[in-house]
Amino acid sequence: QLQLVESGGGLVQPGGSLRLSCAPNRRLSSLYTVNWYRQAPGNQRELVGTISGAGVTYLEDCAKGRFTISRDNGENTVYLQMNWLKPEDTAVYYCKAAVSSWGQGTQVTVSS
Repeated sequence: QLQLVESGGGLVQPGGSLRLSCAPNRRLSSLYTVNWYRQAPGNQRELVGTISGAGVTYLEDCAKGRFTISRDNGENTVYLQMNWLKPEDTAVYYCKAAVSSWGQGTQVTVSS
């Protein structure tokens, strides 16, 4: 089963930046739409944004103007660039394609 492995999380102060990576555990025969989600303690998992196989991106309102999603087609790696981070961005971030399983996510903590 395809797994997308998240990395790049960490502790950052409000206003700081992080870039999350999402890499497949095996070679891909095609490009997939990849969604970024996040889940904060006590909250439901929510969609952050998505990037299609053609590179078309969509961001939820919580991420617009601050986050960008991109992909490296050669490496099949998807990125979530997070700028102007706020404490409310604190969550475990996941990436998932329709054909992938859920991974462990990567923790993002925004705190002073």
